[in-house]
Amino acid sequence: MTKRNLLFKAGPGAFETVREHGFAIERIGTIAGASGGAKWLVLSQLDRAILGTVVPRLQGPVHLMATSIGAWRFACYAQADPLAAIERFEDAYIEQSYSERPGIDEITAKSREILRFVLGNNGVNDVLEHPLFRTHILTVRARHIVASERRLALAACLAAAATLNAVSRRTLSLFFERALFFDSRDEPPFFHVDDFGMQRTRMAADNLEDVIAATGSIPLVLTGVRDIKGASPGIYRDGGVIDYHLDLPQSSPDRLTLYPHFFDRIVPGWFDKKLTWRQHDPAHVDRTILVSPSAEFVANLPNGKIPDRTDFRNYTSTERVQIWRRVVSACTALAEEFNDVIEKGELAARLQPF
Repeated sequence: MTKRNLLFKAGPGAFETVREHGFAIERIGTIAGASGGAKWLVLSQLDRAILGTVVPRLQGPVHLMATSIGAWRFACYAQADPLAAIERFEDAYIEQSYSERPGIDEITAKSREILRFVLGNNGVNDVLEHPLFRTHILTVRARHIVASERRLALAACLAAAATLNAVSRRTLSLFFERALFFDSRDEPPFFHVDDFGMQRTRMAADNLEDVIAATGSIPLVLTGVRDIKGASPGIYRDGGVIDYHLDLPQSSPDRLTLYPHFFDRIVPGWFDKKLTWRQHDPAHVDRTILVSPSAEFVANLPNGKIPDRTDFRNYTSTERVQIWRRVVSACTALAEEFNDVIEKGELAARLQPF
């Protein structure tokens, strides 16, 4: 049996549409990008394949829906030269280095340095004026003590949020407000969702960098972003806290969502990672096609796993860079298989239901 490096899964609506009518790239109306930090490196080659094989055939507008590292990836997608932007991002992300015991300020400063390098001189305008893509980024606005940067107070509040979240996701609204920064040219499919007290703010040249920085600001790892232009005053943090894997309505009724993902499952929020009973809403992914590395492929990566933040702690800087480079190189197999499936029209035969 041929080794398969990729899994293709679909919600019921997408599964039925593709099985009955075939897969038409022109039907894609949303591309989704989840939180995950260093896990994005397993997708960097797949991103290149999507930019080369899928994007040229898309019919706009196409919504880019993202939190955290997904927003950083899509800030590359929506630049005039997206492949060059992906290269910059990949290199800067892999090569980042720190002092022996970096504090939150050092990590935050390095994050901003990488972001500005990735955006370059024209990236902000490219994203806002892209003829095809409409970029929409989710963050959270911290409430009460969760807005504090005092480490012990913030840690205690996060522990309380995690405990209550185990009972109900709705309790997160006691600690965080969902904040959407959107491209005002076209509303995304999830624009009118009203849980978690969603705040909506137009993305503009004077706030886009702060928004991308905020949605990647992991509590206790990076400082939050204060008073983003145009939004309600306050501290904004990682959008993955509420929308880790984007458990939101992803598609309009007549379009499909393409979701390149690190995993073959969707975890609703950051605090749900260990809650095996917490499931996504099936209706949200009814028209979603998720593409992810297979377990067999991951098992054959260096150390048998996808990169993550623990690699900074578990390896020396030199070891980490070497391992991450090997992962990225190995993931060319994902890009090749994706291109092959699309070009040969094999997606319908490869689809599995969620």
